[in-house]
Amino acid sequence: MDEVIQVTQWLSSITPRKKAKLFFFTTHADAPSPMVGSNDVDTHEETQLPLATTVALHNFKNIDEFLKKKVNTFSCYNVIENEITKTDYEYLRFYSACKYLDVVPPFLDLEKISAIQNKFEMTDEERDYRLLLDSADLVLEKVCDSLKPAGVSQMWTALRKDRNLIRGVKTIDIIGFFVDPNPTGIKECLFFFIVRFLQKADKINRVNTNRLERLIAQCDESSSCEEGKTIDSIIDSLRFYPTELYPFGFCLIMCVIEGRDGAMQEIEKTMEISRHLGMITHTEKNPTKETIELVKKELMKPKYQFYSSFTCWFMSHGDGNSMVLADGETIEREWFLTSFPDISTFQLKPKVFFMVSCRGANKFSLKGDEFEGQSATCDYYDIGSALIRNRMLDITDSVRDISYVQPMMDTLVAYSTILDHLSGRANTHGSIYVDRACVLMSENISRGRSLTEILEHLSQDLHEILQETMDEDRIVYKQACHYDSFFRKTLKLPYTRHPKEDVHSAPQ
Repeated sequence: MDEVIQVTQWLSSITPRKKAKLFFFTTHADAPSPMVGSNDVDTHEETQLPLATTVALHNFKNIDEFLKKKVNTFSCYNVIENEITKTDYEYLRFYSACKYLDVVPPFLDLEKISAIQNKFEMTDEERDYRLLLDSADLVLEKVCDSLKPAGVSQMWTALRKDRNLIRGVKTIDIIGFFVDPNPTGIKECLFFFIVRFLQKADKINRVNTNRLERLIAQCDESSSCEEGKTIDSIIDSLRFYPTELYPFGFCLIMCVIEGRDGAMQEIEKTMEISRHLGMITHTEKNPTKETIELVKKELMKPKYQFYSSFTCWFMSHGDGNSMVLADGETIEREWFLTSFPDISTFQLKPKVFFMVSCRGANKFSLKGDEFEGQSATCDYYDIGSALIRNRMLDITDSVRDISYVQPMMDTLVAYSTILDHLSGRANTHGSIYVDRACVLMSENISRGRSLTEILEHLSQDLHEILQETMDEDRIVYKQACHYDSFFRKTLKLPYTRHPKEDVHSAPQ
């Protein structure tokens, strides 16, 4: 059959809502640039004009033309063996979006996709189409699905009132002030236009969504929310790190085995819980400084930008400032922690470090300790929130910026013990901290708990356990863990996901 006829038949089989979503996923806002075969031209018309004209004219002609152009480009594309090009990214994004929406063209060359995945050095686990979907776009899709056409129309009206933001933008004028978002697919096109416009204007990204939340907050709840949804619940969904679908993220496990009883048990437990959480896992036994440098170099490869999060377990002996490696050399804990968050492939994504080692020799010994009850009182003042807000600074958009980010932002470091203290171990099972952390994470999957909630529970649980030193003194002591957080959103534990299972149900 002629290819033109095939493409026409394929497009005619896709609903308007799915066309809008396919366009949105395919014009991913954070596509890497510059790349081989790309330039720094403004893609404003390519990503926003088709949406604007579709909303204004109530027809999908320009989106159809965009999708036809994509298909024709991929059909003529020759996969270069070594260089990763912009088209490689676009091909993978397009394929994953089609797969997610259940609209894969029957004529799409899957061998080319496999060849591109080879260029990215993807393992069998990483060839799951769900890895290639951008989780932030999936969250935005759910927000759109939670809003009625009237809700998106109210967002548009609120956006149009911000004259400083929209001044001189031609696509805004194409749509006009008053919009009828009720025809099928128009609501989606208008919402996705608003999102891409705010992203291009550097007002929102995958972490900073305040500007979008403020637009939603101006909607009238009775007319704007789908059944079972509220304005608060929709806004709350934007306040979590986007980690939709499989995999939850990439997990690196580094464990020094030499001289550490139970170390293999630590590896087994952390591997089991990371896979149970739906992570793709890599393990390094007996790491050296050279190993760490090689791992950092590996994580800078382009394929890791598809991951939604990064988790690292580092288990070894240590003291207040350092960790002992397999060859007896030491590395500064601070150096380790500051070198990984700066890796560009995980920028604006949650990075969690579990640092499991002693940080000194002190013990919170119970022998001979006397506990005296203490109480404290303080005065409370009932000050209305409106009064407080009236006395606060008026922070305008002109003094806000989301373009520059401190490297440690979106990082959480969990320590198995506090500074200068021991981190307890069991002869056969290894670190007690690792054991309890894995148990609590396993128990709380599917309960909607956040990682910090689990860590707070872990702090309580671990501090209840009486431990005993393994030397001849047999001192009974307690261990206290803690964490330092630079998170800007909440990281929720995922539901159980298995790589071999297709948990996707195609959106409408």
